[in-house]
Amino acid sequence: MVFNITSIKTSSNGAWQGDNPLDYAFPLLIVQTTLILVLSRFLAFLLKPLRQPKVIAEILGGILLGPSALGRNEEYLNRIFPTWSTPILESVASIGLLFFLFLVGLELDLSSIRRSGKRAFGIAAAGISLPFLCGVGVAFVLRSAVDGADKVGYGQYLVFMGVALSITAFPVLARILAELKLLTTQVGETAMAAAAFNDVAAWILLALAVALAGDGTGGAHKSPLISVWVLLCGVAFVIFMMVIIRPAMAWVGRRCSPEHDSVDEAYICLTLAGVLVSGFMTDLIGIHSIFGAFVFGLTIPKGGEFAQRLIERIEDFVTGLLLPLYFASSGLKTNVAKIQGAEAWGLLVLVITTACAGKIFGTFFAALLCKVPAREAMVLGVLMNTKGLVELIVLNIGKEKKVLNDEMFAILVLMALFTTFITTPTVMAIYKPARAASTRTHRRLQSSPSSKDELRVMACLHGPGNVPSLINLIESTRSTKKSQLKLYVMHLVELTERSSSIVMVQRLRKNGFPFINRFRQGEKHDRVTAAFEAYGQLGRVTVRPSTAISALSTMHEDICHVAEEKRVTMIVLPFHKLWRKEEEGEDSMENMGHAWRAVNQRVLKHAPCSVAVLVDRGFGDGSRNTVVGSDGNRVQRVCIIFFGGPDDREAMELGGRMAEHPAVKVTVLRFVEEDGMEGGNVLLRPSPNRPTENSYSFSTAVMNRETEKQLDELAVSEFRKRWEWAAEYVEKEAINVVEAVLAVGRSGDYELIVVGKGRFPSTMVAQLADRHAEHPELGPIGDVLASSAHGVVSSVVVIQRHDLAHIDEAPASKVVHEAEGTIKDNKPLSAIGISKDLP
Repeated sequence: MVFNITSIKTSSNGAWQGDNPLDYAFPLLIVQTTLILVLSRFLAFLLKPLRQPKVIAEILGGILLGPSALGRNEEYLNRIFPTWSTPILESVASIGLLFFLFLVGLELDLSSIRRSGKRAFGIAAAGISLPFLCGVGVAFVLRSAVDGADKVGYGQYLVFMGVALSITAFPVLARILAELKLLTTQVGETAMAAAAFNDVAAWILLALAVALAGDGTGGAHKSPLISVWVLLCGVAFVIFMMVIIRPAMAWVGRRCSPEHDSVDEAYICLTLAGVLVSGFMTDLIGIHSIFGAFVFGLTIPKGGEFAQRLIERIEDFVTGLLLPLYFASSGLKTNVAKIQGAEAWGLLVLVITTACAGKIFGTFFAALLCKVPAREAMVLGVLMNTKGLVELIVLNIGKEKKVLNDEMFAILVLMALFTTFITTPTVMAIYKPARAASTRTHRRLQSSPSSKDELRVMACLHGPGNVPSLINLIESTRSTKKSQLKLYVMHLVELTERSSSIVMVQRLRKNGFPFINRFRQGEKHDRVTAAFEAYGQLGRVTVRPSTAISALSTMHEDICHVAEEKRVTMIVLPFHKLWRKEEEGEDSMENMGHAWRAVNQRVLKHAPCSVAVLVDRGFGDGSRNTVVGSDGNRVQRVCIIFFGGPDDREAMELGGRMAEHPAVKVTVLRFVEEDGMEGGNVLLRPSPNRPTENSYSFSTAVMNRETEKQLDELAVSEFRKRWEWAAEYVEKEAINVVEAVLAVGRSGDYELIVVGKGRFPSTMVAQLADRHAEHPELGPIGDVLASSAHGVVSSVVVIQRHDLAHIDEAPASKVVHEAEGTIKDNKPLSAIGISKDLP
């Protein structure tokens, strides 16, 4: 069907009036966008197990929708992607590209590039120069072998081919490094620094290529002075932006700092308009409009509230909706059918081989000269071979300027796809970061070899909201005697598909260990760092702030790995729910979500040391009733609830450390069975068919109950002997365990309640095995106190002692021993959590 482009209307009158919406611009754009998004997301889902970046799925989606696959059906192509709709789709996609390149400039910190050193610069220079020369060399072969390639001027063709083969995709590389957990290793840091140099060089070369290309005709009538004028005007534009606009944006950044009440919306709107104006100016000069948007992004002050607000406003819309249209439009223009015959496919192999060899070996030999080990040097070469957005921009501009014909365009797009696709599996095959094997030592508070001299604690947090309670908890465990406290503070940051999660990564500096980095991630992280550094100044507390940036599904690996390497005695995790008292006096709850809860569950399962989960209800913020001691200082009241078992003994050990602190008043509340209840023997049977999401799990280990009783009595005796002067010990009979525990939590007599998880429970705790669990990872008693429905006002710490004997856990059902020698239920019993010995 032939259309006059000037006759195309925006919207239809509807199917009831005989109009086909697909014959109108806007309804067709909606259909095209939906189709592209659905297909690219589906492909991303399929490629996720292979850990491929999203750009691969988006380009593949465009290729499948285009003339290479579905587009072979002429009726489909003319109906869904007609020729007249191409300028409309590409215009919308170009708006997304414009703002995305603004985000890339906003995220690229030039000062960090200057700090990266000569080694990264040398590796980047070699990684660009050799493939550029290889690209120039292969261009001579392609000019003679590809029909129509010799119609383009030599200079334009050689520069475009050199640039196409030498580019490294900075955002895509960052994503791959993060997925492989190499981001803050020596290899990852060097790769990121070299890629940043490469990115800047790529933009300079791209500007040169566009200036040389002109209108793509390359005829003799074109004066070479035109290209010179374009380049000079481009340089003048960059100088103007850096000298005039950058200080102006710095002033705007200061006006929008946290010292002011809010970020003025007018500044946001003017900045977004500035992106469009900058793009127009570089297009007016003769360089592509995206160059102006990128340079304008460089002028925005990094790391402040203003930059973060800009990212939040535009990132999801641009990267989630508009940018996939650009990748897809590139795929739609790729017709693999143009690569016909053995010679054409041989040229594709030649291009891929040349691109890979130039990039990998150029980087490899440069890295060896910089004294990088051979294996790491090879990994650097493979990583730097990653292609992506800028590569597609170069190819699209080349096609637009008629430097590349359909066949060459298809060959280079497939080259970019292949080189990016092989990066992740190749790196995984040849390199694993050195991670020491776990010694599986028994690191716990009770009988810890470090307890006499230095206590090492790792406190994890989600954000500034966790800081006050964590500082108060750690301070309450700080001995005022000879023992030292070393505190590792790990800020847990989720790595998402959003590119802004890489903003923080780019500003991290290595501090001697993977995923141990100084905070350099904006105002929020500066506040966190400042709070803990100020706390460290109090004396005998060595604070090591750090960040773990990872997908939530693998976050526990980083936590456990650092705990193992740093020989940590206890990990403190924030509960996924956070309570705060509002000004009106009402409690509000913030729920971080199930994914963060799953992080805690995996850490509890795999930790190489004891773990404490802090359920914070305003611990230490002064919102609860407080007691003033005889010296006039505020006293924190802590209750240790003791039933018996390894976890409860660990909780008592923590209570003993707290008792040493003069500003902490510790009470040990031991629940015992009421007289006459001895006959109520309870056993637990493994119940693998019970759902784990709402059932408590108990240790499957076989343990001697009499020995455990003796250990409980010994622990209580030692505690009373050592801390009789500093702590109060109370025994209390309980018929209804739940009500007895809740009475303590509701009373408001204690700011903090410490309980054991109870994986090897006492008889009283075993009574709760069949209870519906809201938070089974906290154990029966911890779950009762953490529930938001019971009116508990105290914060809670649930302790799990590290013990290899209790690694295996399973849901269990309660079995009551009704009379001498009889058991209710004749099925065989496991030794799981036996609370009383059978007669």
